[in-house]
Amino acid sequence: MTDVSVFTNAAVPPQGKSLLTPDERTRRRNASEMRFRLMGKIAVGVGILALIGLLLSILSNGATSFQQTYISLNVFLDPASLDKTGARNPEDIAKVSTFGYAPLIEKALSDAMAAKGVAVDGMNAKAAAELISKEAPADLRRFVLADPSVIGSTHGFELLAAGRIDGYYKGRVTMESAALDRNTSPEQLMLADKLKEAGILTTRINWSFFTAPDASDTRPEAAGLGVAIIGSVYMMLIVIALSLPLGVAASIYLEEFAPQNRFTDLIEVNIANLAAVPSIVFGILGLAMLINFFGLPQSAPIVGGLVLTLMTLPTIIIATRAAFKAVPPSIRDAALGVGASKMQSIFHHVLPLAMPGILTGAIIGLARALGETAPLLLIGMVAFVREFPAGPPDGFFDPASALPVQVYNWTQRGDPAFVERASGAIIVLLVFLITMNLVAIILRRRFERRW
Repeated sequence: MTDVSVFTNAAVPPQGKSLLTPDERTRRRNASEMRFRLMGKIAVGVGILALIGLLLSILSNGATSFQQTYISLNVFLDPASLDKTGARNPEDIAKVSTFGYAPLIEKALSDAMAAKGVAVDGMNAKAAAELISKEAPADLRRFVLADPSVIGSTHGFELLAAGRIDGYYKGRVTMESAALDRNTSPEQLMLADKLKEAGILTTRINWSFFTAPDASDTRPEAAGLGVAIIGSVYMMLIVIALSLPLGVAASIYLEEFAPQNRFTDLIEVNIANLAAVPSIVFGILGLAMLINFFGLPQSAPIVGGLVLTLMTLPTIIIATRAAFKAVPPSIRDAALGVGASKMQSIFHHVLPLAMPGILTGAIIGLARALGETAPLLLIGMVAFVREFPAGPPDGFFDPASALPVQVYNWTQRGDPAFVERASGAIIVLLVFLITMNLVAIILRRRFERRW
């Protein structure tokens, strides 16, 4: 038998079988692969649906927080109520509380209703004035204290409508629920509709949501994110100023200069462990060390910034070391070969090539710090703060809030308007986080180099 006949006989498949027809074992393997692919597609689909549901829920609940209902009135600042002596003495004018401004608003609303012919049976001037927020007298008082010369003149004001009236135009309040609510009545809602038809009541963009401070439980329509945004910006400035240079310097030493021994191995293990420590542990550390031991003020951006710096450092160090490892060793060897020192090869060649990874890791770490809540709660940033912090550096030590803490604070209050405000704050926080991630992508492409 020749070699050709042996090869030919070996190539012939067994009788009744074909290479084009899969056997039972092949069919089981293909079916298993198809099941695995199907499970992967289902997992991805469930994740996308969950994300879409979450975003739709936040947007549907929070989109209305960027609009607010206002009542336009021409208020006469009566000297008989605001400056009885007529001396325009700021100290005497400051003694007039918000109770002295409320009758002026009530009269202005009554005059506007009479001029437009607006009336509802059973609604007197006092009941009609309840359509206006309790924050309105305080707004008038601040206006007068800023310039006492306006007393005795008439000025136009855009006054906040009460929370229930605002909720009526946002779908939270109905005629049926108003009949069971002691804070409003169907007659007041009907009066609001007539004021809207007359052009006295309008709903427009709520810019004060970004600039106003927090408000009390009885004034949800006046609550804003002004203090929280400033507090978050102050903390991020501290985190950037401390965590980025410290993290990069530590990474350069550990990756390029530190000898490989048990001590450096212990440091690397601890850095990896710190990156996995729950954030609330850093809050306990900040409370024990920074506040109780060093005596730094509670609810201050300096404390929050230091706590978030400690929490962010391990993430930046790990990302920076990974960026240094991604640079080919030939870059270092080539720099040393042409006479560069170790320091020159790192700062002139390795560091610029590792910059995209360093910036990406740093911004991701900062984004994580921006969304942290637990450590800030432990250092007292959940406190009710209405006063804006001063400019830096003094403002770093003034009481402030933060965006994630403000979200938590509003969700703990009973009025449904605060839930709307919390969802709106989440949207603002998500915009900050998305912006930071886009900056990371842009910087990575801007500094990316090919070798």
